[in-house]
Amino acid sequence: MSTDYQQARVAFGISLREIRMSSALTGTQLASALGWPHSKIYKCEGGKQTMTEADLRLWVDACGQPDKFAGMLSRLRGFESQIRSWRRQLASGHSPVQDGWNVEVGRSTVIHAWEESVVAGMLQTADYARHVFMRYGSFYGTARDADEAVRIRVKRQEWIYESGHTLRVIMWEAALRALVCPPSVLDAQLDRLSSVVGMNTVELGIIPFSASLKLPTANGFWIFDERLAVTEDWHAEVWLDDAENIRLYGRVWKTLQESAVYGADAHNVINAARRTLSSR
Repeated sequence: MSTDYQQARVAFGISLREIRMSSALTGTQLASALGWPHSKIYKCEGGKQTMTEADLRLWVDACGQPDKFAGMLSRLRGFESQIRSWRRQLASGHSPVQDGWNVEVGRSTVIHAWEESVVAGMLQTADYARHVFMRYGSFYGTARDADEAVRIRVKRQEWIYESGHTLRVIMWEAALRALVCPPSVLDAQLDRLSSVVGMNTVELGIIPFSASLKLPTANGFWIFDERLAVTEDWHAEVWLDDAENIRLYGRVWKTLQESAVYGADAHNVINAARRTLSSR
């Protein structure tokens, strides 16, 4: 979570407290009126929990200040533009999320990506992508729209065949071996990766298990030109558009790249992963 985001959330909490106190309500009284645990009031006011739009409506109404809703909602939506929870994003399935990514890809000229546990989305085969969406859909209990999400993700790959575009991807060897799909699907996916090594518009680096790492591997992230960085965690995607954080992720990418192999060496790592599939 970015420092700027946390500071904004703390400031939002202060405003919530001011609304409550100007209504002469104690935290206990407001919690009772809303049917919430006391801890939720103090977490929201202390910037430790981001409330939903419905929570905000209940808050201002209970405090007798519904006129404050519009202004506070605008600030709340500002948080959502940066911290995009999976619970909210996936309420309508994976397809809308993929549509949003396609917009950002279409606006970009150079994209840097790091993936430590799955094949980068813009290099996925349709079958591999389908299994990834199915895994997440099952885990989060979201709408089962894997086929449509796959169609949108595959369409995004047209970008790498257009002149003037460059996709710079680094993946950890673990992404080549993780059985998030049947072995036959993974084998076809690895064949696809081999085919992009040496493409004019794609620079594919693999960090072997045997490589010395200057940083521990961590969550995957994408950098779109120098205007946006997106990283993922289990609770949310984090979209960062401030220059300082974009530079930070750029430094992380360059540091990880120092451990990556390319060309024939990348082929060797991919082929070694394929050979292990024959024994599974």
